[in-house]
Amino acid sequence: MGHLITVATCALNQWALDFEGNLNRILESIRIAKKRGATLRVGPELEISGYGCFDHFLEGDTYLHSWKMLSIILNNEETHGILLDVGMPVMHKTFKYNCRVIVLNGKILLIRPKMYLANDGNYREMRFFTPWIQKRVVEDHYLPRMIQQITEQITVPCGDAVIATTDTCIGVETCEELFTPNSPHIGMGLDGVEIFTNSSGSHHELRKLNTRIDLAMAIGFIMTAAL
Repeated sequence: MGHLITVATCALNQWALDFEGNLNRILESIRIAKKRGATLRVGPELEISGYGCFDHFLEGDTYLHSWKMLSIILNNEETHGILLDVGMPVMHKTFKYNCRVIVLNGKILLIRPKMYLANDGNYREMRFFTPWIQKRVVEDHYLPRMIQQITEQITVPCGDAVIATTDTCIGVETCEELFTPNSPHIGMGLDGVEIFTNSSGSHHELRKLNTRIDLAMAIGFIMTAAL
């Protein structure tokens, strides 16, 4: 009991539709993570395509190019020997999902779609994606042929699931899911999950910090007035 694990959490400078640039930064983060002894590498939300693709998330090419970048990651032996939590958009049964793809040694272990989408303020995820509403349900996802040739997998699990190993159990969340009243990690924790990952993305907005400071001051004023 009490085994230690080194987790690499990677905050990368990813840009919308900069597929090759995003890929290079992902590969470099994996190299650094392995060099520093990490056995689990966690990347940002939608790191392959970039978070701010907006209506390009409605285009099939965005999903095709994302799979092409993932195929390079899968086919690169430098990415082996470490569990990878990678963010990318995935189309499953004609529905578009904001997903985490869990990869180990050139194989896809799980595609985990986001269950609670950010849809307030400057966020419009419901415009581009569908939330995965089937709790503890897993379906077969048929991989693109280019991925099948690399991984020798025809289908992989897609849905609300966790990764169990001989030493521990790992659960995956994405950004907004952490802030919901019934966060997925609550059920996962009660079910024996020991390690939780949560990958986030954020939009570019001028004066964003000032907005947050103003909001915090307003809340503080309201609380003071109430007292």
